[in-house]
Amino acid sequence: MSEQPIIFEEWTTTGGELIAVARLNTPRNLNSLSMEMIRLLKPQLTRWAEDERVCAVWLEAEGDKAFCAGGDIVSLYRSMTEPGKLGEGDQFFTEEYELDYQIHTFPKPIICWGHGIVMGGGIGLMVGASHRVVTEHSKLAMPEVSIGLYPDIGAGWFLNRMPGRTGLFLGLTGARMNAADALFTGMADRFVKQELKAQVVDTLVAADWQGADSHAVVSQVLRRYEQQSQDAALESPVRHHYDEIQQATDADSLEQVVSRLQEFGGRNDWLGKSVKGLASASPTSLALHWQHYHRSRLQSLAQVLDNELVMAKQCLRKGEFAEGIRALLIDKDMQPRWRYAALGEIDNSWVDEFFSQEAEG
Repeated sequence: MSEQPIIFEEWTTTGGELIAVARLNTPRNLNSLSMEMIRLLKPQLTRWAEDERVCAVWLEAEGDKAFCAGGDIVSLYRSMTEPGKLGEGDQFFTEEYELDYQIHTFPKPIICWGHGIVMGGGIGLMVGASHRVVTEHSKLAMPEVSIGLYPDIGAGWFLNRMPGRTGLFLGLTGARMNAADALFTGMADRFVKQELKAQVVDTLVAADWQGADSHAVVSQVLRRYEQQSQDAALESPVRHHYDEIQQATDADSLEQVVSRLQEFGGRNDWLGKSVKGLASASPTSLALHWQHYHRSRLQSLAQVLDNELVMAKQCLRKGEFAEGIRALLIDKDMQPRWRYAALGEIDNSWVDEFFSQEAEG
Protein backbone atom coordinates (compact mmCIF):
# COMPACT_ATOMS: atom_id res chain seq x y z
CA MET A 1 0.00 0.00 0.00
CA SER A 2 1.43 3.35 -1.03
CA GLU A 3 1.87 6.10 1.53
CA GLN A 4 -0.65 8.91 1.72
CA PRO A 5 0.73 12.03 -0.01
CA ILE A 6 -0.73 14.14 2.81
CA ILE A 7 -1.04 13.06 6.42
CA PHE A 8 -3.84 14.59 8.47
CA GLU A 9 -3.74 14.72 12.26
CA GLU A 10 -5.48 16.60 15.05
CA TRP A 11 -3.64 17.68 18.18
CA THR A 12 -5.84 18.13 21.25
CA THR A 13 -5.04 21.28 23.20
CA THR A 14 -5.02 21.53 26.98
CA GLY A 15 -8.50 23.07 26.88
CA GLY A 16 -9.91 20.41 24.57
CA GLU A 17 -9.78 22.32 21.29
CA LEU A 18 -8.10 20.87 18.21
CA ILE A 19 -5.14 22.07 16.18
CA ALA A 20 -5.62 20.44 12.79
CA VAL A 21 -2.47 19.27 10.99
CA ALA A 22 -1.80 18.76 7.29
CA ARG A 23 1.65 17.33 6.47
CA LEU A 24 2.83 17.04 2.87
CA ASN A 25 4.33 13.57 2.69
CA THR A 26 6.28 12.97 -0.52
CA PRO A 27 9.78 14.02 0.55
CA ARG A 28 11.44 11.96 -2.19
CA ASN A 29 10.15 14.41 -4.78
CA LEU A 30 10.55 17.40 -2.47
CA ASN A 31 6.83 17.33 -1.63
CA SER A 32 5.86 18.54 -5.10
CA LEU A 33 2.21 19.46 -5.24
CA SER A 34 0.15 16.83 -7.07
CA MET A 35 -3.50 16.68 -8.08
CA GLU A 36 -4.04 14.01 -5.43
CA MET A 37 -2.65 16.30 -2.73
CA ILE A 38 -4.91 19.15 -3.85
CA ARG A 39 -7.97 16.90 -3.86
CA LEU A 40 -7.19 15.66 -0.35
CA LEU A 41 -6.44 19.07 1.12
CA LYS A 42 -9.34 21.13 -0.24
CA PRO A 43 -12.22 19.15 1.35
CA GLN A 44 -10.24 18.64 4.55
CA LEU A 45 -9.77 22.39 4.95
CA THR A 46 -13.50 22.86 4.38
CA ARG A 47 -14.28 20.36 7.16
CA TRP A 48 -11.85 22.04 9.53
CA ALA A 49 -13.30 25.48 8.76
CA GLU A 50 -16.74 24.19 9.75
CA ASP A 51 -15.62 22.22 12.83
CA GLU A 52 -16.06 24.45 15.87
CA ARG A 53 -13.52 22.41 17.86
CA VAL A 54 -10.71 23.32 15.42
CA CYS A 55 -9.01 26.52 16.54
CA ALA A 56 -6.12 26.58 14.03
CA VAL A 57 -4.50 24.65 11.19
CA TRP A 58 -0.81 23.69 11.11
CA LEU A 59 0.59 23.14 7.60
CA GLU A 60 4.01 21.50 7.29
CA ALA A 61 5.96 18.92 5.29
CA GLU A 62 7.82 15.69 5.91
CA GLY A 63 11.60 15.77 5.54
CA ASP A 64 14.26 18.44 6.00
CA LYS A 65 14.91 19.40 2.38
CA ALA A 66 11.68 21.03 1.26
CA PHE A 67 8.29 22.27 2.31
CA CYS A 68 7.17 22.07 -1.33
CA ALA A 69 9.40 22.53 -4.37
CA GLY A 70 6.53 23.39 -6.72
CA GLY A 71 3.82 21.76 -8.76
CA ASP A 72 4.05 18.25 -10.21
CA ILE A 73 5.29 19.45 -13.60
CA VAL A 74 6.13 15.96 -14.88
CA SER A 75 2.42 15.12 -14.73
CA LEU A 76 1.65 18.42 -16.42
CA TYR A 77 4.11 17.51 -19.17
CA ARG A 78 2.22 14.28 -19.77
CA SER A 79 -1.03 16.20 -20.00
CA MET A 80 0.52 18.39 -22.71
CA THR A 81 2.17 15.63 -24.73
CA GLU A 82 -0.09 12.57 -24.48
CA PRO A 83 -3.28 12.44 -26.57
CA GLY A 84 -6.51 13.28 -24.80
CA LYS A 85 -4.93 14.40 -21.52
CA LEU A 86 -4.98 18.18 -21.89
CA GLY A 87 -8.05 18.42 -19.67
CA GLU A 88 -6.02 16.99 -16.78
CA GLY A 89 -3.69 19.97 -16.93
CA ASP A 90 -6.62 22.37 -17.07
CA GLN A 91 -8.11 20.68 -14.03
CA PHE A 92 -4.83 20.81 -12.11
CA PHE A 93 -4.51 24.58 -12.46
CA THR A 94 -8.24 25.11 -11.78
CA GLU A 95 -8.15 23.17 -8.53
CA GLU A 96 -4.72 24.45 -7.47
CA TYR A 97 -5.88 28.05 -7.71
CA GLU A 98 -9.11 27.19 -5.87
CA LEU A 99 -6.99 25.74 -3.07
CA ASP A 100 -4.74 28.79 -2.98
CA TYR A 101 -7.77 31.08 -2.70
CA GLN A 102 -9.22 28.84 0.02
CA ILE A 103 -6.03 29.26 2.05
CA HIS A 104 -5.96 33.05 1.55
CA THR A 105 -9.58 33.36 2.74
CA PHE A 106 -9.60 30.66 5.45
CA PRO A 107 -11.57 31.83 8.51
CA LYS A 108 -9.14 30.45 11.10
CA PRO A 109 -5.38 30.77 11.58
CA ILE A 110 -3.24 28.70 9.23
CA ILE A 111 0.35 28.38 10.44
CA CYS A 112 2.61 27.36 7.57
CA TRP A 113 6.04 26.08 8.58
CA GLY A 114 8.02 26.96 5.43
CA HIS A 115 11.23 25.04 6.13
CA GLY A 116 13.63 24.16 3.31
CA ILE A 117 12.81 24.73 -0.36
CA VAL A 118 9.60 26.64 -1.08
CA MET A 119 9.10 27.26 -4.78
CA GLY A 120 6.29 27.86 -7.28
CA GLY A 121 3.24 25.91 -6.15
CA GLY A 122 4.77 25.64 -2.67
CA ILE A 123 4.72 29.42 -2.42
CA GLY A 124 1.07 29.21 -3.49
CA LEU A 125 0.35 27.11 -0.41
CA MET A 126 2.44 29.21 1.93
CA VAL A 127 1.82 32.81 0.93
CA GLY A 128 -1.91 32.76 1.69
CA ALA A 129 -1.51 31.39 5.21
CA SER A 130 -2.24 33.79 8.05
CA HIS A 131 1.00 32.97 9.91
CA ARG A 132 3.94 32.12 7.64
CA VAL A 133 7.09 30.91 9.35
CA VAL A 134 10.52 30.66 7.74
CA THR A 135 13.65 29.10 9.21
CA GLU A 136 17.38 29.52 8.70
CA HIS A 137 17.14 26.85 6.00
CA SER A 138 14.25 28.32 4.00
CA LYS A 139 14.97 28.89 0.31
CA LEU A 140 12.23 30.58 -1.71
CA ALA A 141 12.01 31.25 -5.44
CA MET A 142 9.60 31.65 -8.33
CA PRO A 143 11.68 30.41 -11.28
CA GLU A 144 8.80 29.71 -13.67
CA VAL A 145 10.27 31.80 -16.51
CA SER A 146 13.03 29.19 -16.82
CA ILE A 147 10.50 26.49 -17.82
CA GLY A 148 8.29 28.46 -20.17
CA LEU A 149 5.60 29.25 -17.60
CA TYR A 150 5.23 32.51 -15.61
CA PRO A 151 4.88 33.33 -11.88
CA ASP A 152 1.31 32.25 -11.13
CA ILE A 153 -0.54 31.00 -7.98
CA GLY A 154 -1.72 34.56 -7.30
CA ALA A 155 1.69 36.11 -7.97
CA GLY A 156 0.17 38.92 -10.01
CA TRP A 157 -1.45 39.98 -6.74
CA PHE A 158 1.27 39.39 -4.13
CA LEU A 159 4.29 40.42 -6.23
CA ASN A 160 2.62 43.80 -6.71
CA ARG A 161 2.42 44.19 -2.94
CA MET A 162 6.14 43.84 -2.34
CA PRO A 163 8.37 46.88 -1.65
CA GLY A 164 8.96 48.92 -4.80
CA ARG A 165 9.47 46.75 -7.86
CA THR A 166 11.07 43.80 -6.09
CA GLY A 167 8.15 41.61 -7.22
CA LEU A 168 8.84 42.46 -10.85
CA PHE A 169 12.53 41.66 -10.33
CA LEU A 170 11.91 38.36 -8.54
CA GLY A 171 9.52 37.16 -11.23
CA LEU A 172 11.88 38.04 -14.08
CA THR A 173 14.98 36.51 -12.53
CA GLY A 174 13.67 33.63 -10.40
CA ALA A 175 16.16 34.84 -7.78
CA ARG A 176 16.65 32.69 -4.69
CA MET A 177 15.51 34.24 -1.44
CA ASN A 178 16.40 33.40 2.14
CA ALA A 179 14.27 33.81 5.25
CA ALA A 180 15.18 37.48 5.68
CA ASP A 181 14.22 38.17 2.06
CA ALA A 182 10.88 36.46 2.63
CA LEU A 183 10.22 38.73 5.61
CA PHE A 184 11.30 41.87 3.74
CA THR A 185 9.12 41.15 0.72
CA GLY A 186 6.08 40.18 2.80
CA MET A 187 6.10 36.50 1.84
CA ALA A 188 6.63 35.45 5.46
CA ASP A 189 5.72 36.81 8.88
CA ARG A 190 8.09 35.18 11.38
CA PHE A 191 11.60 33.80 11.51
CA VAL A 192 11.98 30.88 13.94
CA LYS A 193 14.91 28.48 14.18
CA GLN A 194 14.11 24.98 13.00
CA GLU A 195 15.33 23.49 16.28
CA LEU A 196 12.56 25.35 18.12
CA LYS A 197 9.74 23.84 16.05
CA ALA A 198 8.80 21.17 18.60
CA GLN A 199 8.66 23.81 21.35
CA VAL A 200 6.41 25.99 19.19
CA VAL A 201 4.04 23.06 18.73
CA ASP A 202 4.06 22.18 22.43
CA THR A 203 3.35 25.79 23.39
CA LEU A 204 0.45 26.06 20.94
CA VAL A 205 -1.04 22.85 22.30
CA ALA A 206 -0.68 24.12 25.87
CA ALA A 207 -2.09 27.59 25.12
CA ASP A 208 -5.42 28.82 26.44
CA TRP A 209 -7.63 29.13 23.35
CA GLN A 210 -10.99 29.35 25.12
CA GLY A 211 -12.68 32.66 24.41
CA ALA A 212 -9.43 34.04 22.97
CA ASP A 213 -8.69 35.61 19.60
CA SER A 214 -7.13 32.58 17.92
CA HIS A 215 -4.97 34.70 15.61
CA ALA A 216 -3.60 36.55 18.63
CA VAL A 217 -2.83 33.27 20.42
CA VAL A 218 -0.77 32.10 17.45
CA SER A 219 1.00 35.45 17.11
CA GLN A 220 1.93 35.53 20.78
CA VAL A 221 3.48 32.07 20.61
CA LEU A 222 5.38 32.73 17.39
CA ARG A 223 6.57 36.11 18.63
CA ARG A 224 8.06 34.47 21.69
CA TYR A 225 10.07 31.97 19.67
CA GLU A 226 11.05 34.53 17.06
CA GLN A 227 12.68 36.53 19.85
CA GLN A 228 14.60 33.39 20.86
CA SER A 229 15.82 32.98 17.25
CA GLN A 230 17.52 36.32 16.79
CA ASP A 231 20.98 34.81 17.16
CA ALA A 232 20.38 32.93 13.89
CA ALA A 233 18.82 35.84 11.97
CA LEU A 234 20.09 36.38 8.43
CA GLU A 235 20.80 39.43 6.29
CA SER A 236 18.44 40.09 3.37
CA PRO A 237 20.18 40.35 -0.02
CA VAL A 238 16.99 41.73 -1.58
CA ARG A 239 16.94 44.50 1.00
CA HIS A 240 20.68 45.13 0.62
CA HIS A 241 20.35 45.51 -3.17
CA TYR A 242 16.97 47.24 -3.07
CA ASP A 243 18.17 50.56 -4.49
CA GLU A 244 19.99 48.89 -7.37
CA ILE A 245 16.93 46.75 -8.13
CA GLN A 246 14.77 49.87 -8.15
CA GLN A 247 17.10 51.70 -10.52
CA ALA A 248 17.42 48.77 -12.92
CA THR A 249 13.67 48.18 -13.09
CA ASP A 250 12.85 51.87 -13.58
CA ALA A 251 12.38 51.67 -17.34
CA ASP A 252 9.52 51.86 -19.80
CA SER A 253 9.98 48.56 -21.60
CA LEU A 254 10.79 44.98 -20.74
CA GLU A 255 13.81 45.04 -23.05
CA GLN A 256 15.27 48.00 -21.18
CA VAL A 257 14.74 46.39 -17.78
CA VAL A 258 16.28 43.06 -18.82
CA SER A 259 19.25 44.83 -20.41
CA ARG A 260 19.88 46.82 -17.23
CA LEU A 261 19.58 43.75 -15.05
CA GLN A 262 21.99 41.81 -17.23
CA GLU A 263 24.60 44.49 -16.63
CA PHE A 264 24.90 43.06 -13.11
CA GLY A 265 25.82 39.67 -14.56
CA GLY A 266 29.56 40.17 -14.33
CA ARG A 267 29.44 40.57 -10.57
CA ASN A 268 30.07 37.73 -8.15
CA ASP A 269 27.59 38.83 -5.50
CA TRP A 270 23.98 37.76 -4.94
CA LEU A 271 22.64 40.23 -7.48
CA GLY A 272 25.12 39.10 -10.12
CA LYS A 273 24.19 35.46 -9.59
CA SER A 274 20.46 36.24 -9.52
CA VAL A 275 20.36 37.77 -13.00
CA LYS A 276 22.22 34.93 -14.71
CA GLY A 277 18.97 33.03 -15.30
CA LEU A 278 17.74 35.79 -17.61
CA ALA A 279 20.01 34.49 -20.36
CA SER A 280 18.27 31.11 -20.54
CA ALA A 281 14.73 32.17 -19.58
CA SER A 282 11.91 31.93 -22.10
CA PRO A 283 11.48 35.35 -23.72
CA THR A 284 7.76 34.60 -23.96
CA SER A 285 7.63 33.92 -20.21
CA LEU A 286 9.45 37.17 -19.45
CA ALA A 287 6.90 39.02 -21.57
CA LEU A 288 4.01 37.24 -19.86
CA HIS A 289 5.29 38.18 -16.41
CA TRP A 290 5.89 41.79 -17.46
CA GLN A 291 2.38 42.17 -18.86
CA HIS A 292 0.62 40.25 -16.09
CA TYR A 293 2.47 42.16 -13.36
CA HIS A 294 1.40 45.52 -14.76
CA ARG A 295 -2.16 44.45 -15.61
CA SER A 296 -2.68 43.09 -12.08
CA ARG A 297 -1.60 46.16 -10.14
CA LEU A 298 -5.07 47.23 -9.00
CA GLN A 299 -6.87 43.90 -9.26
CA SER A 300 -8.24 41.77 -6.44
CA LEU A 301 -6.78 38.36 -5.63
CA ALA A 302 -9.86 36.68 -7.13
CA GLN A 303 -9.51 38.65 -10.37
CA VAL A 304 -5.82 37.82 -10.60
CA LEU A 305 -6.42 34.10 -10.10
CA ASP A 306 -9.16 34.13 -12.73
CA ASN A 307 -6.77 35.76 -15.19
CA GLU A 308 -3.99 33.36 -14.29
CA LEU A 309 -6.23 30.39 -15.02
CA VAL A 310 -6.75 31.68 -18.57
CA MET A 311 -2.99 32.18 -18.93
CA ALA A 312 -2.13 28.79 -17.45
CA LYS A 313 -4.48 26.99 -19.83
CA GLN A 314 -2.85 28.80 -22.74
CA CYS A 315 0.59 27.79 -21.47
CA LEU A 316 -0.55 24.17 -21.60
CA ARG A 317 -1.47 24.58 -25.27
CA LYS A 318 1.17 26.79 -26.83
CA GLY A 319 4.26 24.61 -26.49
CA GLU A 320 6.61 26.87 -24.55
CA PHE A 321 5.85 25.27 -21.17
CA ALA A 322 6.20 21.74 -22.53
CA GLU A 323 9.53 22.64 -24.12
CA GLY A 324 10.83 24.11 -20.87
CA ILE A 325 9.96 20.97 -18.91
CA ARG A 326 11.41 18.76 -21.64
CA ALA A 327 14.76 20.53 -21.51
CA LEU A 328 14.94 20.56 -17.71
CA LEU A 329 13.44 17.23 -16.60
CA ILE A 330 12.66 14.92 -19.52
CA ASP A 331 15.64 14.99 -21.89
CA LYS A 332 17.69 17.05 -19.40
CA ASP A 333 19.71 18.61 -22.21
CA MET A 334 19.27 22.09 -20.66
CA GLN A 335 18.87 23.44 -24.21
CA PRO A 336 15.27 24.66 -24.53
CA ARG A 337 14.28 25.67 -28.04
CA TRP A 338 12.06 28.63 -27.32
CA ARG A 339 9.63 29.85 -29.98
CA TYR A 340 11.35 33.25 -29.95
CA ALA A 341 15.05 33.33 -29.19
CA ALA A 342 15.11 36.95 -28.02
CA LEU A 343 12.72 39.56 -26.66
CA GLY A 344 13.13 41.75 -29.73
CA GLU A 345 11.84 38.96 -31.98
CA ILE A 346 8.52 38.39 -30.16
CA ASP A 347 5.30 39.00 -32.06
CA ASN A 348 3.11 40.94 -29.62
CA SER A 349 -0.03 39.23 -30.91
CA TRP A 350 1.49 35.91 -29.76
CA VAL A 351 1.79 37.20 -26.20
CA ASP A 352 -1.70 38.72 -26.30
CA GLU A 353 -3.16 35.29 -27.09
CA PHE A 354 -2.12 34.03 -23.65
CA PHE A 355 -4.55 36.49 -22.06
CA SER A 356 -7.47 35.49 -24.27
CA GLN A 357 -9.97 32.76 -23.46
CA GLU A 358 -11.12 32.68 -27.06
CA ALA A 359 -7.77 31.35 -28.20
CA GLU A 360 -7.79 28.39 -25.78
CA GLY A 361 -9.28 25.96 -28.30
